Amino acid sequence: MLNLLLSLPPLTLTIMMLSLASIIGLWIGHWQVKGISLGVGGVLFGGIITGHFLMSTGLELEPSVLKFAQEFGLILFVYTVGVQVGPGFFASLRATGLKLNLLAAAIVLLSGLITLIIFQICDVPLPVILGILSGAVTNTPSLKAGIETLSTLGEKNDLVNMMGTGYAMAYPLGICGIFLSIWLIRIIFRVNIEDEARAIENQGPEKTRELKTINVMVNNPNLDGLTIGELPVFEDERVICSRLKRSAEQIIPAHDTILRMGDCLRLIGNEHDLRQASMLIGKVVSKEVLSASETSELSVVRLVVTNDEVLNEQVGKLQLKSRYNVIITRINRGGVELLPHDDTHLQFGDVLNIVGRQAAIEKVSAIFGNARHKLIQVQMLPIFIGILSGVILGSIPIMIPGFPAPLKLGLAGGPLVVAIILGRLGSFRKLYWFMPPGANLALREIGIVLFLAVVGINSGHNFLETLINGEGLVWVGYGVLITVIPLLIVGVMARAVFKVNYLVNPEKRSTL
Repeated sequence: MLNLLLSLPPLTLTIMMLSLASIIGLWIGHWQVKGISLGVGGVLFGGIITGHFLMSTGLELEPSVLKFAQEFGLILFVYTVGVQVGPGFFASLRATGLKLNLLAAAIVLLSGLITLIIFQICDVPLPVILGILSGAVTNTPSLKAGIETLSTLGEKNDLVNMMGTGYAMAYPLGICGIFLSIWLIRIIFRVNIEDEARAIENQGPEKTRELKTINVMVNNPNLDGLTIGELPVFEDERVICSRLKRSAEQIIPAHDTILRMGDCLRLIGNEHDLRQASMLIGKVVSKEVLSASETSELSVVRLVVTNDEVLNEQVGKLQLKSRYNVIITRINRGGVELLPHDDTHLQFGDVLNIVGRQAAIEKVSAIFGNARHKLIQVQMLPIFIGILSGVILGSIPIMIPGFPAPLKLGLAGGPLVVAIILGRLGSFRKLYWFMPPGANLALREIGIVLFLAVVGINSGHNFLETLINGEGLVWVGYGVLITVIPLLIVGVMARAVFKVNYLVNPEKRSTL
């Protein structure tokens, strides 16, 4: 068998060993201890096993192929992550996400500070301590950034590969340390999970965006004769009235629709706004009062935006109510439900809840496309445009006085930033950056598997020797300190000072 492997061309052998490392690693990743598994992180250890085998047998792989697999794998990973989070990234910063992200940034800064202290006091080699930091916070892109920076500074390959060894030492207990910190916070503050979940449900509109539906009957005499548009709850479109029932007739109301006592309204909004609306209008009645029935001419359907002509179009400019007497009651974008406003821009893949008469809905369906088969198709051109743009951005040097080398976003940061921006834009002319969830996940997993397999193979030559005969166990201890101390400090501060709900604690957001 060994003779067969020795006779193979380096390219063939490299592909075989990458596949072997991935197979072993994914198998290891499925192992569970007390409900905890390494997941795709197991590929790192599959690579280490494969690298140790290569060292023992004297087999050599093609370095350029390994380098390409490592770089392109991470590019795929960060790009698909960016495209996925892009649509909601900036919105989260505008809301409470800003506070949570600042707390998460505090975790990163504290981790860096502890790493610096260990580096200064314990005389750990720079590549090793950087690898320990990346593994302790389970942050793969930071590992790539460190490797890239060390290579730029002219470090030898053996020293650069030691960063992967440090990463592998700290990674397993990095995962366990996160769970340990979360558990300790729960014990310290005697957190009751049911109470925390109930608190989230009772928070105001700025804290929860889950859309709900209620039926409200008008029994406030002060509203008799007023138009829907004159009610404060409808002024800023935080609540939408999708249907109005008067006697046996159901209609789609407009802003100038006059309300009468006994009218029943179907309202859509978040729980806080619906509660305010029902207090103003009247009393909540059962959903059966306005349920679809054979006598009602109104239908409720879901249409998917797939027509290039309406991409980036504002909902208000389509004039659906005046032209077709239909309305959009909600938009599902990437699994998040949104209330439509006149200035809401449509994106490819948006799922629209439409209320109207069947004949009108059929006309509107042609406008939006509703070609569901397009949702499983992947536009390859935008993917490579995004990757190319990201690589160009990541290669631009930024000169900062006092730094030994120009700073760059690199092959990890550049594609990530571009992907977030493109994911937020959604589309440009006939190019759209929507990616089916299944395709996104597949590309992301392939990318991170390739990257970790190469890191593991490069680290496998000296991993066991360092762990058994060297300072491996000491490095593991350093990793535990870097993981647990910042999480506990920020977790306690978030809970005690900022009163952050345990279920949205920023320590759960600090990893990639």
